[in-house]
Amino acid sequence: MTQSPAPLPPPKLRRHLREAASLTPDQVAERVGVARETVRAWESGRTTPRGRRREAYAKLLASLTKADMVTNTQEAARPPQVTVCLNGDPQHPETLEIPGAAGAPGTPEVPGAPESSGVPEVPGGPDTGATLTPAQAFDALYAFCAPALVRQAYLLSGRRELARESVERAFQLAWQRWPEVAVDRDPAGWVRATAYEYALSPWHRFRPRYRHPEPPPSDAADRALLDVLLALPAPYRRTLLLYDGLGLDLPETAAETEASTPAAANRLLHAREAVAARLPELASPSALHRRLAEVASAERLRAAGPTTVRAGGEQRARFWTRAAIAFTIAIIGATALTVRTAPARYEPAVPPGETVQGVPPRSAPGPLSDAELNLRAKLRSGIQHGPQRLLPLAE
Repeated sequence: MTQSPAPLPPPKLRRHLREAASLTPDQVAERVGVARETVRAWESGRTTPRGRRREAYAKLLASLTKADMVTNTQEAARPPQVTVCLNGDPQHPETLEIPGAAGAPGTPEVPGAPESSGVPEVPGGPDTGATLTPAQAFDALYAFCAPALVRQAYLLSGRRELARESVERAFQLAWQRWPEVAVDRDPAGWVRATAYEYALSPWHRFRPRYRHPEPPPSDAADRALLDVLLALPAPYRRTLLLYDGLGLDLPETAAETEASTPAAANRLLHAREAVAARLPELASPSALHRRLAEVASAERLRAAGPTTVRAGGEQRARFWTRAAIAFTIAIIGATALTVRTAPARYEPAVPPGETVQGVPPRSAPGPLSDAELNLRAKLRSGIQHGPQRLLPLAE
């Protein structure tokens, strides 16, 4: 008699159970006896385990579905929230989710991020239920995301100064659009996508300060890996960092890179093949993930303070506002001058000339005869002040 397969919870619940137990995909893969990518495929629903692996996986999930674990899962699956008063209006509070806390679903593994679990400390509001001003909520998001984001931008661009500048510009733009970013379902993803776009912009090659390469890492292994990453096309490099570096799922990686899921998978495979061709020891995704984190953490990259970033964003906003006002005034002045100097009545345009038919062409004078030449010479030899008085002469 055929035995029925062991029941499994839905794919989303599988991932929630794993994260509630503070287990990484590598730990689950080691217990079940499969690869890390296989566990991610089971959790995303792309594949379903079979045979002994299904039994082992179902047994592991069953051990996590006890009463106390279910309760912890429901609490851990809810991201920490803070109440934000947009534009300083306490009458219209909004809820801001601070991603990256322990137990929050979809938490990426950030290369170079400090190992900490929990919500970042917020000045003036340490409790997650406190009401924060926009500046305090922005500072909390910046303090949690900026250090790791600078290291990620360094892996993308290979330039330390550009990495810091990319993160600062991204957060300056986030501060300018803070009412929109504060209510976004993933503020950290919004800022990360903006920083990645700025770091990978091809226009930096025309800037004088970025025409010459920066000093490479001191370690030969780190230098080799960074050279391989910079040799990849920008979309491939970004996909590799998001999937193998941060640990995002393939659909999330495809959405952030604005590509379809098959296209993102194709980019990931080609990027892994390129890395494995030059660095065979990094053919394993787990080894590549570890080395990316080590290279990102080796460089001592520090982001500016949140107050400095907010002040820079406000200064940039004032500059562009004044430039727009000056440009508008110039257009208004030019329009007023045109109206003042324009003619007050209609002046018809001169019509173009037309060819008149039937008029004989003008003939040029021909050569003079001998008599005409003698007459011309006689007239030229006469008095120059006028003709003489004509008198009748008797014959």
